[in-house]
Amino acid sequence: MTDGWDWRQPGGAPTPAAPPGAGAPPAGPSTASDGVHRGSPASPWWSDALADPWRDPYAPAAVVVPGPVDGAAEPEPVVDPDAPGRPPLRQLLLIPLITALLAGTLGGALGYAFAVRGGAAGGPALGAGSAEAPALAQRKPESLAGVAERVLPSVVTVRVASMSGTSEGSGFIVSADGHVVTNDHVVAGGNGKATVVFNDGSTAGASVVGQDPESDLAVIKVSSATGLRPVEFGDSDALAVGDPVLAIGSPLSLANTVTAGIVSALDRTMQAGEPGGPTRYYAAIQTDAAVNHGNSGGPLVDSAGRVIGVNSTIKSLVADGQEAGNIGLAFAIPINQAKRVTQDIIGTGKARRTVIGAQVGGAGGSSGGAGGVRLASVEPSGPAAGAGLRAGDVILRLNGRPMTDPTDLIALVRKFAPGSVVTVEYRRGASRQNASVTLAADAK
Repeated sequence: MTDGWDWRQPGGAPTPAAPPGAGAPPAGPSTASDGVHRGSPASPWWSDALADPWRDPYAPAAVVVPGPVDGAAEPEPVVDPDAPGRPPLRQLLLIPLITALLAGTLGGALGYAFAVRGGAAGGPALGAGSAEAPALAQRKPESLAGVAERVLPSVVTVRVASMSGTSEGSGFIVSADGHVVTNDHVVAGGNGKATVVFNDGSTAGASVVGQDPESDLAVIKVSSATGLRPVEFGDSDALAVGDPVLAIGSPLSLANTVTAGIVSALDRTMQAGEPGGPTRYYAAIQTDAAVNHGNSGGPLVDSAGRVIGVNSTIKSLVADGQEAGNIGLAFAIPINQAKRVTQDIIGTGKARRTVIGAQVGGAGGSSGGAGGVRLASVEPSGPAAGAGLRAGDVILRLNGRPMTDPTDLIALVRKFAPGSVVTVEYRRGASRQNASVTLAADAK
């Protein structure tokens, strides 16, 4: 062919023509066993034959390998890593390997520690973690939790053995030498001995110092008392309906129980007592804080942690003789009255009873349409007589407090200390009058 190539189909023996101007082909180009044609300076193939776009695709797949080029750079010498004077390759590889292992171990240990601390060990992390306690957990002294923490060490459980079993109630420490206030009905029927259980679970023996059944208050004293923390007293006369309060004690033998509520009413006159026992009268603080059996004698405290009442009774919907539970109607003896009675008992062994010097005979009737309490009799030398009151007079108000039942007058009079001056509004016939009465202590 004119282009010097043999275009015969594969299988024939190609007879390549020499390119123009080329001499006769050399006699013996060598072919290695791998099929590669080792070119020589006299080879009929040029070095870029494979890149020729006009190359016959069916030509033999021979590859021209150029021979050595004169003046080429010497190849870079290979250095033996284990040659004398150089550290062995194994040591060079061990250093980063050990470093990586140590870093991984340390990182894993730290990660596990942080996971355990954050509560994520053994499962997925739940919630958002925080390095600091939330503000709510940093309880201020005036918070309910702060008040409870401060008062609880001063509250005790009182146990008294009697012929019918063991009576259990609550109490609170009022002096560093071991005096404890509780209810009279907690220690009544006992042998004058009691056991006191403190906030930390420790116990001590105690003896009854004195009792006042009519006010339902008693004082016991702990023997061998050290390190006791007395309560702080508040002012029950300064309370207002709606003030927050805490009741602390051992309801149903659940020691160190704290319940919260508000002052529901003031001067709620109470008449209580067990069959065959004394009748108790007091103008109580009513609260909706949960109070149950066992709270008796425990403190009712205000939002500053000051005792403002002694928990004493509850109202219930069950029949007499059945176990009653909290329905949000609990009553406490005002602390001003309880403190005065306590001081009398510690000082003299008994309490003074405040009287007005008159006997009540029933409701005042509807004469004039104002109700009130009628005086059945007046002691000649008593406080009422000294103020000009007479039998038949109807007491309408005492210090502004309306009188609707005989219990109202008895309970409210006993709230005041002997020597207190109270204002009495009364009705005599069709006229209304006022008198100032200086209350006195009972001669008993």
